[in-house]
Amino acid sequence: MTLSPARLSGAEHTGTSGVRRLTVTLYGYAFLDDFVLLYPVYALLFSDAGLSIWEISSLFALWSITGILLEVPSGAWADAVSRRMLLWLGPLLTGAGFALWVIVPSYWAFALGFVLWGVRGALGSGALEALVYDELDRLGAADRYARVIGRAQAAGMVAVMAAMGLAGPVLDLGGYPAVGAASVLVCVLTAAVATRFPEHREKTLPGGDRATTLTTLRAGLSEARRDCSVRGALLLVPAVGAVWGALDEYTPLLVRDTGVAEQTVPYLLLLIWVGPTIGSLLTGAGERLGRTGLAVVLTGSAVALAVGALMGTPIGIGLVGVAFGGFQFVNVLADARLQDRIEGARRATLTSVASMGTELATVAVFGTYALIAASRAHSTAFAVFAVPYLITALVLAARTPVAKTR
Repeated sequence: MTLSPARLSGAEHTGTSGVRRLTVTLYGYAFLDDFVLLYPVYALLFSDAGLSIWEISSLFALWSITGILLEVPSGAWADAVSRRMLLWLGPLLTGAGFALWVIVPSYWAFALGFVLWGVRGALGSGALEALVYDELDRLGAADRYARVIGRAQAAGMVAVMAAMGLAGPVLDLGGYPAVGAASVLVCVLTAAVATRFPEHREKTLPGGDRATTLTTLRAGLSEARRDCSVRGALLLVPAVGAVWGALDEYTPLLVRDTGVAEQTVPYLLLLIWVGPTIGSLLTGAGERLGRTGLAVVLTGSAVALAVGALMGTPIGIGLVGVAFGGFQFVNVLADARLQDRIEGARRATLTSVASMGTELATVAVFGTYALIAASRAHSTAFAVFAVPYLITALVLAARTPVAKTR
Protein backbone atom coordinates (compact mmCIF):
# COMPACT_ATOMS: atom_id res chain seq x y z
CA MET A 1 0.00 0.00 0.00
CA THR A 2 1.37 3.46 -0.89
CA LEU A 3 0.44 6.81 0.50
CA SER A 4 -0.85 9.49 -1.82
CA PRO A 5 1.26 12.69 -1.96
CA ALA A 6 -1.41 14.57 -0.03
CA ARG A 7 -1.58 11.97 2.74
CA LEU A 8 2.20 11.73 2.91
CA SER A 9 2.46 15.48 3.23
CA GLY A 10 -0.10 15.46 6.02
CA ALA A 11 1.80 12.74 7.88
CA GLU A 12 5.03 14.69 7.57
CA HIS A 13 3.31 17.83 8.85
CA THR A 14 1.90 15.91 11.81
CA GLY A 15 5.32 14.50 12.60
CA THR A 16 6.96 17.92 12.38
CA SER A 17 4.37 19.58 14.61
CA GLY A 18 4.61 16.69 17.08
CA VAL A 19 8.38 17.01 17.33
CA ARG A 20 8.02 20.78 17.74
CA ARG A 21 5.52 20.38 20.59
CA LEU A 22 7.74 17.82 22.32
CA THR A 23 10.95 19.83 22.03
CA VAL A 24 9.41 23.16 23.04
CA THR A 25 7.90 21.51 26.12
CA LEU A 26 11.18 19.74 26.91
CA TYR A 27 13.31 22.90 26.62
CA GLY A 28 10.90 24.87 28.79
CA TYR A 29 10.80 22.07 31.36
CA ALA A 30 14.61 21.74 31.42
CA PHE A 31 15.11 25.48 31.87
CA LEU A 32 12.56 25.88 34.65
CA ASP A 33 13.73 22.72 36.41
CA ASP A 34 17.17 24.28 36.96
CA PHE A 35 16.11 27.93 37.32
CA VAL A 36 15.99 27.63 41.12
CA LEU A 37 17.41 30.58 43.03
CA LEU A 38 18.01 28.46 46.13
CA TYR A 39 20.62 26.35 44.32
CA PRO A 40 23.52 28.85 44.65
CA VAL A 41 22.71 29.82 48.26
CA TYR A 42 21.24 26.81 50.08
CA ALA A 43 24.60 25.99 51.68
CA LEU A 44 24.60 29.53 53.08
CA LEU A 45 21.06 29.00 54.38
CA PHE A 46 22.16 25.87 56.24
CA SER A 47 25.19 27.61 57.72
CA ASP A 48 23.18 30.66 58.78
CA ALA A 49 20.67 28.33 60.46
CA GLY A 50 23.50 27.13 62.71
CA LEU A 51 24.34 23.79 61.11
CA SER A 52 27.87 22.45 61.45
CA ILE A 53 29.91 21.21 58.50
CA TRP A 54 29.23 17.62 59.58
CA GLU A 55 25.49 18.24 59.69
CA ILE A 56 25.60 19.81 56.24
CA SER A 57 27.62 16.87 54.91
CA SER A 58 25.09 14.44 56.41
CA LEU A 59 22.33 16.23 54.49
CA PHE A 60 24.21 15.74 51.22
CA ALA A 61 24.72 12.07 52.10
CA LEU A 62 21.00 11.65 52.87
CA TRP A 63 20.18 13.24 49.52
CA SER A 64 22.46 10.82 47.64
CA ILE A 65 21.31 7.75 49.56
CA THR A 66 17.66 8.55 48.86
CA GLY A 67 18.37 8.78 45.16
CA ILE A 68 20.41 5.57 45.10
CA LEU A 69 17.75 3.54 46.94
CA LEU A 70 14.87 4.74 44.78
CA GLU A 71 16.59 5.08 41.40
CA VAL A 72 15.89 1.66 39.90
CA PRO A 73 12.47 1.03 41.54
CA SER A 74 11.27 4.44 40.33
CA GLY A 75 12.51 3.66 36.82
CA ALA A 76 10.54 0.41 36.81
CA TRP A 77 7.52 2.34 38.11
CA ALA A 78 7.89 4.83 35.26
CA ASP A 79 7.72 1.94 32.78
CA ALA A 80 4.57 0.64 34.48
CA VAL A 81 2.62 3.90 34.86
CA SER A 82 2.53 7.31 33.21
CA ARG A 83 5.99 8.82 32.80
CA ARG A 84 4.40 12.24 32.36
CA MET A 85 2.72 11.90 35.77
CA LEU A 86 6.08 11.35 37.44
CA LEU A 87 7.54 14.39 35.65
CA TRP A 88 4.91 16.76 37.08
CA LEU A 89 4.73 15.10 40.49
CA GLY A 90 8.48 15.40 41.13
CA PRO A 91 8.79 19.21 41.00
CA LEU A 92 5.86 19.56 43.40
CA LEU A 93 7.70 17.39 45.94
CA THR A 94 10.82 19.53 45.58
CA GLY A 95 8.77 22.72 45.95
CA ALA A 96 7.28 21.38 49.19
CA GLY A 97 10.79 20.70 50.48
CA PHE A 98 12.01 24.19 49.58
CA ALA A 99 9.00 25.70 51.36
CA LEU A 100 9.91 23.78 54.51
CA TRP A 101 13.47 25.08 54.34
CA VAL A 102 12.50 28.73 54.51
CA ILE A 103 9.40 28.43 56.75
CA VAL A 104 10.96 26.29 59.49
CA PRO A 105 14.74 26.39 58.91
CA SER A 106 16.08 23.54 61.04
CA TYR A 107 18.09 20.38 60.55
CA TRP A 108 15.06 18.09 60.35
CA ALA A 109 13.26 20.40 57.92
CA PHE A 110 16.37 20.47 55.74
CA ALA A 111 16.64 16.67 55.98
CA LEU A 112 13.01 16.16 54.95
CA GLY A 113 13.51 18.60 52.10
CA PHE A 114 16.50 16.63 50.84
CA VAL A 115 14.54 13.37 51.04
CA LEU A 116 11.78 14.95 48.94
CA TRP A 117 14.41 16.29 46.54
CA GLY A 118 15.99 12.83 46.31
CA VAL A 119 12.59 11.27 45.56
CA ARG A 120 12.01 13.91 42.90
CA GLY A 121 15.36 13.15 41.28
CA ALA A 122 14.63 9.44 41.21
CA LEU A 123 11.16 9.96 39.72
CA GLY A 124 12.47 12.12 36.88
CA SER A 125 15.64 10.16 36.15
CA GLY A 126 14.88 7.61 33.48
CA ALA A 127 11.30 8.75 32.98
CA LEU A 128 12.29 11.92 31.10
CA GLU A 129 14.80 10.25 28.77
CA ALA A 130 12.44 7.35 28.11
CA LEU A 131 9.47 9.60 27.33
CA VAL A 132 11.48 11.83 24.98
CA TYR A 133 13.09 8.93 23.10
CA ASP A 134 9.85 6.97 22.69
CA GLU A 135 7.94 10.02 21.48
CA LEU A 136 10.67 10.87 18.98
CA ASP A 137 10.69 7.25 17.85
CA ARG A 138 6.91 7.29 17.39
CA LEU A 139 7.28 10.40 15.22
CA GLY A 140 10.08 8.85 13.15
CA ALA A 141 12.71 11.16 14.63
CA ALA A 142 14.63 8.92 17.04
CA ASP A 143 17.84 9.90 15.26
CA ARG A 144 17.40 13.43 16.68
CA TYR A 145 17.51 12.27 20.30
CA ALA A 146 21.12 13.22 21.02
CA ARG A 147 20.80 16.78 19.73
CA VAL A 148 17.38 17.26 21.37
CA ILE A 149 18.48 16.03 24.80
CA GLY A 150 21.75 17.93 24.43
CA ARG A 151 19.91 21.18 23.78
CA ALA A 152 17.64 20.48 26.74
CA GLN A 153 20.64 20.02 29.03
CA ALA A 154 22.16 23.21 27.62
CA ALA A 155 18.92 25.02 28.49
CA GLY A 156 19.23 23.71 32.04
CA MET A 157 22.81 24.94 32.31
CA VAL A 158 21.84 28.38 31.06
CA ALA A 159 19.15 28.36 33.76
CA VAL A 160 21.73 27.51 36.42
CA MET A 161 23.91 30.42 35.31
CA ALA A 162 20.90 32.74 35.29
CA ALA A 163 19.97 31.59 38.80
CA MET A 164 23.53 32.31 39.94
CA GLY A 165 23.22 35.83 38.62
CA LEU A 166 19.80 36.54 40.16
CA ALA A 167 20.14 34.81 43.53
CA GLY A 168 22.32 37.55 45.01
CA PRO A 169 20.07 40.52 44.18
CA VAL A 170 16.92 38.67 45.28
CA LEU A 171 18.63 37.63 48.53
CA ASP A 172 19.60 41.26 49.17
CA LEU A 173 16.03 42.45 48.54
CA GLY A 174 14.02 39.87 50.46
CA GLY A 175 16.37 37.46 52.19
CA TYR A 176 15.89 33.71 52.18
CA PRO A 177 12.05 33.95 52.21
CA ALA A 178 12.12 35.75 48.85
CA VAL A 179 14.60 33.29 47.36
CA GLY A 180 12.54 30.39 48.70
CA ALA A 181 9.24 31.78 47.40
CA ALA A 182 10.75 32.27 43.94
CA SER A 183 12.08 28.71 44.00
CA VAL A 184 8.72 27.22 45.02
CA LEU A 185 7.00 29.21 42.26
CA VAL A 186 9.42 27.86 39.67
CA CYS A 187 8.76 24.30 40.87
CA VAL A 188 5.02 24.82 40.38
CA LEU A 189 5.63 26.23 36.89
CA THR A 190 7.85 23.25 36.06
CA ALA A 191 5.08 20.86 37.06
CA ALA A 192 2.59 22.80 34.93
CA VAL A 193 4.86 22.59 31.88
CA ALA A 194 5.32 18.83 32.46
CA THR A 195 1.58 18.27 31.96
CA ARG A 196 2.09 19.41 28.34
CA PHE A 197 4.36 16.47 27.49
CA PRO A 198 2.78 14.14 24.92
CA GLU A 199 2.74 10.46 25.89
CA HIS A 200 1.64 7.65 23.58
CA ARG A 201 2.75 4.14 24.43
CA GLU A 202 1.45 0.68 25.20
CA LYS A 203 2.04 -0.42 28.77
CA THR A 204 2.77 -4.01 27.70
CA LEU A 205 6.03 -5.90 27.47
CA PRO A 206 7.14 -7.83 24.38
CA GLY A 207 5.12 -11.05 24.50
CA GLY A 208 1.95 -9.31 25.63
CA ASP A 209 2.45 -9.29 29.41
CA ARG A 210 0.97 -6.35 31.24
CA ALA A 211 3.68 -4.01 32.51
CA THR A 212 3.91 -3.70 36.28
CA THR A 213 6.74 -2.33 38.38
CA LEU A 214 7.98 -5.87 39.15
CA THR A 215 7.69 -7.25 35.61
CA THR A 216 9.41 -4.26 34.03
CA LEU A 217 12.22 -4.44 36.59
CA ARG A 218 12.73 -8.14 35.88
CA ALA A 219 12.58 -7.62 32.11
CA GLY A 220 15.00 -4.71 32.18
CA LEU A 221 17.60 -6.51 34.28
CA SER A 222 17.22 -9.62 32.14
CA GLU A 223 17.91 -7.57 29.02
CA ALA A 224 21.04 -6.10 30.59
CA ARG A 225 22.33 -9.60 31.41
CA ARG A 226 21.51 -10.98 27.95
CA ASP A 227 22.66 -8.18 25.64
CA CYS A 228 26.37 -7.27 25.65
CA SER A 229 25.75 -4.00 23.83
CA VAL A 230 23.26 -2.92 26.51
CA ARG A 231 25.72 -3.79 29.27
CA GLY A 232 28.45 -1.78 27.56
CA ALA A 233 26.18 1.25 27.18
CA LEU A 234 25.05 0.96 30.80
CA LEU A 235 28.67 1.04 31.98
CA LEU A 236 29.73 3.90 29.71
CA VAL A 237 27.17 6.36 31.12
CA PRO A 238 28.50 6.35 34.73
CA ALA A 239 32.10 6.01 33.52
CA VAL A 240 31.78 9.37 31.76
CA GLY A 241 29.28 11.26 33.91
CA ALA A 242 30.25 10.47 37.49
CA VAL A 243 33.75 11.95 37.77
CA TRP A 244 33.24 15.40 36.30
CA GLY A 245 29.80 15.62 37.92
CA ALA A 246 31.44 15.14 41.32
CA LEU A 247 34.40 17.41 40.54
CA ASP A 248 31.98 20.22 39.74
CA GLU A 249 31.16 20.45 43.46
CA TYR A 250 34.80 21.31 44.18
CA THR A 251 35.34 23.88 41.42
CA PRO A 252 34.86 26.87 43.80
CA LEU A 253 37.79 25.58 45.86
CA LEU A 254 39.91 25.07 42.75
CA VAL A 255 39.10 28.58 41.53
CA ARG A 256 39.86 30.18 44.90
CA ASP A 257 43.26 28.48 44.94
CA THR A 258 44.25 30.42 41.82
CA GLY A 259 44.58 33.49 44.04
CA VAL A 260 41.80 35.59 42.51
CA ALA A 261 39.66 37.88 44.65
CA GLU A 262 36.61 36.29 46.30
CA GLN A 263 34.24 38.38 44.18
CA THR A 264 35.90 37.03 41.04
CA VAL A 265 35.20 33.40 41.91
CA PRO A 266 31.56 33.38 40.66
CA TYR A 267 32.63 34.77 37.29
CA LEU A 268 35.20 32.03 36.79
CA LEU A 269 32.59 29.45 37.82
CA LEU A 270 30.34 30.82 35.09
CA LEU A 271 33.27 30.41 32.69
CA ILE A 272 33.48 26.73 33.63
CA TRP A 273 29.75 26.27 33.04
CA VAL A 274 30.07 27.67 29.52
CA GLY A 275 32.05 24.54 28.58
CA PRO A 276 29.34 21.94 29.33
CA THR A 277 26.72 24.21 27.79
CA ILE A 278 28.61 24.32 24.49
CA GLY A 279 29.33 20.59 24.76
CA SER A 280 25.58 19.92 25.04
CA LEU A 281 24.84 22.05 21.99
CA LEU A 282 27.45 20.24 19.88
CA THR A 283 26.04 16.75 20.41
CA GLY A 284 24.00 16.91 17.21
CA ALA A 285 27.23 17.20 15.21
CA GLY A 286 28.73 14.24 17.06
CA GLU A 287 25.93 11.72 16.55
CA ARG A 288 27.92 9.83 13.91
CA LEU A 289 31.05 9.50 16.02
CA GLY A 290 32.11 5.93 16.69
CA ARG A 291 33.97 4.56 19.69
CA THR A 292 37.30 5.83 18.38
CA GLY A 293 35.94 9.36 18.00
CA LEU A 294 34.54 9.33 21.53
CA ALA A 295 37.87 8.01 22.81
CA VAL A 296 39.69 10.90 21.14
CA VAL A 297 37.34 13.45 22.73
CA LEU A 298 37.75 11.86 26.17
CA THR A 299 41.54 11.81 25.82
CA GLY A 300 41.72 15.46 24.81
CA SER A 301 39.35 16.44 27.62
CA ALA A 302 41.35 14.47 30.19
CA VAL A 303 44.55 16.22 29.14
CA ALA A 304 42.80 19.62 29.31
CA LEU A 305 41.53 18.79 32.81
CA ALA A 306 44.95 17.84 34.14
CA VAL A 307 46.86 20.68 32.48
CA GLY A 308 44.24 23.30 33.32
CA ALA A 309 44.03 22.29 36.98
CA LEU A 310 47.79 22.17 37.46
CA MET A 311 48.30 25.59 35.83
CA GLY A 312 46.64 27.25 38.83
CA THR A 313 45.63 30.33 36.81
CA PRO A 314 42.37 31.75 35.40
CA ILE A 315 43.46 30.53 31.95
CA GLY A 316 43.80 27.07 33.43
CA ILE A 317 40.25 27.35 34.78
CA GLY A 318 39.16 28.00 31.19
CA LEU A 319 40.82 24.70 30.19
CA VAL A 320 38.89 22.94 32.96
CA GLY A 321 35.72 24.36 31.39
CA VAL A 322 36.83 22.96 28.01
CA ALA A 323 37.39 19.57 29.64
CA PHE A 324 33.96 19.61 31.26
CA GLY A 325 32.49 20.50 27.88
CA GLY A 326 34.09 17.44 26.31
CA PHE A 327 32.90 15.17 29.10
CA GLN A 328 29.34 16.50 28.79
CA PHE A 329 29.49 16.01 25.00
CA VAL A 330 30.41 12.33 25.39
CA ASN A 331 27.95 11.91 28.27
CA VAL A 332 24.98 12.92 26.12
CA LEU A 333 26.12 10.69 23.26
CA ALA A 334 26.59 7.77 25.68
CA ASP A 335 23.00 8.24 26.85
CA ALA A 336 21.81 8.33 23.22
CA ARG A 337 23.60 5.04 22.51
CA LEU A 338 21.96 3.48 25.55
CA GLN A 339 18.51 4.58 24.40
CA ASP A 340 19.16 3.10 20.94
CA ARG A 341 19.91 -0.31 22.44
CA ILE A 342 16.99 -0.87 24.80
CA GLU A 343 13.32 -1.72 24.33
CA GLY A 344 10.80 1.06 24.92
CA ALA A 345 8.74 -0.97 27.43
CA ARG A 346 11.71 -1.08 29.83
CA ARG A 347 13.53 2.06 28.77
CA ALA A 348 13.08 4.00 32.02
CA THR A 349 14.13 0.97 34.07
CA LEU A 350 17.49 0.55 32.33
CA THR A 351 18.10 4.30 32.16
CA SER A 352 17.62 4.37 35.92
CA VAL A 353 20.10 1.51 36.31
CA ALA A 354 22.66 3.67 34.51
CA SER A 355 21.74 6.63 36.72
CA MET A 356 22.16 4.54 39.84
CA GLY A 357 25.59 3.52 38.60
CA THR A 358 26.42 7.19 38.16
CA GLU A 359 25.25 7.99 41.69
CA LEU A 360 27.28 5.17 43.22
CA ALA A 361 30.39 6.15 41.27
CA THR A 362 29.87 9.79 42.27
CA VAL A 363 29.84 8.86 45.96
CA ALA A 364 33.08 6.93 45.41
CA VAL A 365 34.63 9.98 43.75
CA PHE A 366 33.61 12.17 46.71
CA GLY A 367 35.37 9.80 49.11
CA THR A 368 38.49 9.48 46.97
CA TYR A 369 38.68 13.22 46.45
CA ALA A 370 38.53 13.81 50.20
CA LEU A 371 41.44 11.41 50.73
CA ILE A 372 43.57 13.10 48.06
CA ALA A 373 42.71 16.70 48.98
CA ALA A 374 43.38 16.06 52.67
CA SER A 375 47.12 16.13 51.97
CA ARG A 376 47.38 17.57 48.46
CA ALA A 377 46.23 20.71 46.64
CA HIS A 378 42.85 20.74 44.90
CA SER A 379 44.67 21.11 41.60
CA THR A 380 46.44 17.80 42.21
CA ALA A 381 43.17 16.06 43.02
CA PHE A 382 41.61 17.35 39.79
CA ALA A 383 44.61 16.17 37.77
CA VAL A 384 44.44 12.69 39.33
CA PHE A 385 40.85 12.31 38.18
CA ALA A 386 41.92 12.75 34.57
CA VAL A 387 43.26 9.18 34.80
CA PRO A 388 39.85 7.40 34.85
CA TYR A 389 38.94 9.19 31.62
CA LEU A 390 42.16 8.07 29.96
CA ILE A 391 41.36 4.48 31.00
CA THR A 392 37.82 4.77 29.64
CA ALA A 393 39.19 6.16 26.38
CA LEU A 394 41.58 3.21 26.06
CA VAL A 395 38.76 0.73 26.68
CA LEU A 396 36.57 2.43 24.07
CA ALA A 397 39.35 2.43 21.48
CA ALA A 398 40.20 -1.21 22.15
CA ARG A 399 36.69 -2.63 22.02
CA THR A 400 35.47 -4.21 18.79
CA PRO A 401 31.87 -3.53 17.71
CA VAL A 402 29.40 -5.96 19.21
CA ALA A 403 26.28 -6.83 17.26
CA LYS A 404 22.95 -6.48 18.96
CA THR A 405 21.51 -9.83 20.01
CA ARG A 406 17.88 -9.08 19.62
